[in-house]
Amino acid sequence: MPDLKLLEYLESYLTENRRERFNKVLPKRTKHFTVATEDVYQLHNTSAVMRSCDVFGIQEVHIVEEANSKRIDAEIAMGAQKWVDLYRYHTTKSCIKDLKAKGYQIVATTPHAQDCDLIDFDITKKSCFFFGRETEGLSQQIIDNADCFLKIPMVGFTESLNISVSAAIILQNVTAQLRKSNIKWELSEKELIEKRFDWVSKTIKNYDAIVTHYNSKI
Repeated sequence: MPDLKLLEYLESYLTENRRERFNKVLPKRTKHFTVATEDVYQLHNTSAVMRSCDVFGIQEVHIVEEANSKRIDAEIAMGAQKWVDLYRYHTTKSCIKDLKAKGYQIVATTPHAQDCDLIDFDITKKSCFFFGRETEGLSQQIIDNADCFLKIPMVGFTESLNISVSAAIILQNVTAQLRKSNIKWELSEKELIEKRFDWVSKTIKNYDAIVTHYNSKI
């Protein structure tokens, strides 16, 4: 059982503005949708996708680094790496297995013979949106394991978008629809408490010392 009194004690160390910010942001977080990037080469693209996830309330991000292993660019992510949960995988296979075990359908964001326009996407299903490499796109392994294919309709001469732009467009659209629906998309009470602890621990200086002091007084 989480120690709610400890949590309240820890949150007393936050500024009023930070407490209000947590209380405003956390109820809008969701795990109904999540995002995965597959061997994205340009560091700033992965970082920018993570930033978009934070902006639109996506709590979890999955990064496959089978060929390219890079750190998150803090400048591009703008601190988003503190507020979203990052999962890293050495293989695409292990990422797909993990996501499917959690009940997610695999959504390949790429044109396909059986693709779906963004406006027609079924938001009722838990979904992970996969974004591929800048030049090659998604691997055949993702294509073969995809439950559906999603595309952003384009009417200009340009036939593709940067992956970070694509992610932002898709996430803004599906999360806006989600919050207008009757779907239970919010985090559970247990997840909310766990995330409060997590965010507090990443905000307070000398967190461990403060917890030790609290426990010594019990």
